Amino acid sequence: MIVEYIRYKVEPARAAAFVAAYEAASVQMRASPHCLGYELAQCTDAKEHYILRILWDSHEGHLKGFRGSDVFKPFFAAVQPFGKDIEEMRHYDLTPLGWSR
Repeated sequence: MIVEYIRYKVEPARAAAFVAAYEAASVQMRASPHCLGYELAQCTDAKEHYILRILWDSHEGHLKGFRGSDVFKPFFAAVQPFGKDIEEMRHYDLTPLGWSR
């Protein structure tokens, strides 16, 4: 499993449209067997900053499986208007360190 983090900086006037775009795109993420989960968080200190965290079954599952599938085109169409707002997009391997309640 890998984690993809995407950092966005979205102008406040476009924030509602941004969240709505990911609400629409989430249908395709849930439909993909390669997507194991996701969450979108908004910064409390600087409301224009968001982080999208997506759990993928593997790097290949994301880049070839999801992006090569029929669900990618509608996913990309929904979020593409916010491509210029991306500050960083990276994949990370999970380490054994972690805890949650």
